[in-house]
Amino acid sequence: MIQPINGKFEMPALPYGMADLAPVLSQETMLFHFGKHLQTYVSNLNLALPGSAFEGKALEDIVKTSDGGVFNNAGQFLNHALYFLQFKTPTSNNVPTGEIARAIDRDFGSFEKFKEEFQSKGAGLFGSGWVWLSADAKDKLVITQEGNAQNPLTKGFTPLLTFDVWEHAYYIDYRNRRLDYLKSLWNIVNWDEVNKRFG
Repeated sequence: MIQPINGKFEMPALPYGMADLAPVLSQETMLFHFGKHLQTYVSNLNLALPGSAFEGKALEDIVKTSDGGVFNNAGQFLNHALYFLQFKTPTSNNVPTGEIARAIDRDFGSFEKFKEEFQSKGAGLFGSGWVWLSADAKDKLVITQEGNAQNPLTKGFTPLLTFDVWEHAYYIDYRNRRLDYLKSLWNIVNWDEVNKRFG
């Protein structure tokens, strides 16, 4: 759970530097997307919370119970935090390990079949939003498309992995080539982090 500190939410502390995800995500993308775009959601949420019914609550609880502007900023804060915290420096032939690897094989047949479906849903989402791998109440894996600030938490799922398909997430590095961006992200997924979320 992401908790406020002294009444305010803070930016996530990344386990890597702004230039460390290149060439998958450039330093310029990180400075704009993480440093400016996410910061705006965090700042706007902090401005909206004092005196509201959500003051002092965990971010995940705000996402589950809010609407309007509070939901939009809380949802985008949570979505971006999960997105940026699931990455590590690029690795070739980066494949899942542990429990999540077994669950992907069980529910999708293979990692390759899972990747194809995940990429297809990410590329096919109209407009802005997110493609998610989540677990339902029985730990069955599901892929969902979520528009705008939506998060699988609102459907009772546990979010495990997400690719941001808002245009700002990839346009600096990939222009309009959303599918190329989606395919590249597999090289920086930190499967240890995904396993922690699944656990």
